[in-house]
Amino acid sequence: MNLRYSEEQRLLADSARDFLAARGPVAAQRKLRDEGSADGFDPQLWQDAVNLGWSAIAFPEELGGLAFGCMGLGPVFEAIGHNLSATPLLSSVVLGGSLLHLAGDGGQQVRWLPGLIAGGLRVALAVDERARHNPLATGLRAVADGDGYHLEGDKYWVVDGIGADAFVVAARTSGATGEAQGISLFLVPADTPGLEVSALPLIDSRNCARLQLRQVRLGRQALLGEEGQGWAVLDAVLDRGRACLAAELLGIAEHLFQTTLEYLKTRVQFDVPIGSFQALQHRAARLFVDLSLARSAVMAGLSALDDVTLDAAQRGRLVSLAKWKAGDTAIKVANEAVQLHGGIGVTDELDVGLYLKRVRVAQACLGDRDFHCERYQALNA
Repeated sequence: MNLRYSEEQRLLADSARDFLAARGPVAAQRKLRDEGSADGFDPQLWQDAVNLGWSAIAFPEELGGLAFGCMGLGPVFEAIGHNLSATPLLSSVVLGGSLLHLAGDGGQQVRWLPGLIAGGLRVALAVDERARHNPLATGLRAVADGDGYHLEGDKYWVVDGIGADAFVVAARTSGATGEAQGISLFLVPADTPGLEVSALPLIDSRNCARLQLRQVRLGRQALLGEEGQGWAVLDAVLDRGRACLAAELLGIAEHLFQTTLEYLKTRVQFDVPIGSFQALQHRAARLFVDLSLARSAVMAGLSALDDVTLDAAQRGRLVSLAKWKAGDTAIKVANEAVQLHGGIGVTDELDVGLYLKRVRVAQACLGDRDFHCERYQALNA
C-alpha cells in the first residue's frame, strides 16, 4: 500500500494548489456566499478546471479519461480544501460519473459521460432520506409498471442538486428498509415530470437540494445496472466520495494548522509572541500528531480504492477509517484555530470561520464520525 504521492501526483498537487490560489481562493467563496449564488460555485472556474483535466482524472482512457485513479483525485481535493474552493467535482464526477461508469450500459455512458468529462453536463447523486447519512435506509419506492417504473418519495442533502442536468436516484424495488438487497439505481433527467428540486441552505453556503418525486414515470432504460442489485456499486462509489471528502478535510485541517501557527508566532502579549507559551505549544503539538495520523489514514484510504487485491470489506474499512480520522482531526483543528485566535476567531472577517463551517458540513456528508465508527466495526465482524 502506497502512503505517499508519486512524483506525478505531487506535480498535480502543486498545479492544483497554485491554480485554486489564483482563481478560487477563500475570497471567491466569500463572494459567492454574499451574492447568494444558487450554483454555489463559479461556472468559469469549473470549466477552467475541466480544461486542466480534473474531470477526466479517474476515468479509463477508453472513456476519454486520464486513468489516474483515486490516488490522482487526492491531491486535487486537498487543494480544494486548502483554498476552500467550491466545484462540482465531487458530485458530478466522483459520485454521478462513477455510477454511470460502473453501472451504466453503453448507451447511457455514451449519452452522459462525454458531457460530464467536458464539463457541459452535471449529474448529482440522490441517496439520503434522513437527517443523517444512511444509504441502507433507502425507502423511496420504485414500482414496476409495464415497461417502466413509478418513483415516489423524497431525497435530501443532494450535493450540487441545484442546476444538475440529471440525478442518479437510489430507490427500493424490493426488500425492506435497512436491507442491501432490493436497492436499484435510476438515472432521472432534471426535466422529468413529477420531479421537483428545491434548495436546502447549509451553513457552508454550498449548493444542496431536496428532491420531491411524485408519481415520476421512467422507462426501463432509466435503470442503471440490474434491478435490485444496485447496492454493491453504490457502496463502492460512496467510498470514492468519502475518500475524496477525507482528502478535502485533510487539506482544510493542514491549512488551518499552518495559519494558526503563523498567528502564534506573530501575536504578541506581555512583550513576547504567544507561541512561546508552553501551554499553547502543547496544544499545537497534539494537533501536529493528529494531522500526521490523519494523513496516513487518508493516503491508505485513497490507495485502497486503487488496489485490486483488496476486497470490498477491506477497502471499506480503510475508507471509513480515513473519513473518520480526517473529520475528527479537522474538527479539532478548526475548534483550536478559533480559540487560539482569541476574540477575532469568532468574527466573520476572519477566514477561520468559513473553514469551520465547511468542516462541519463535509465531515457529516456521506457519513459523520459516528457512522464510520459503526461501519468500521461492522466490516471487521
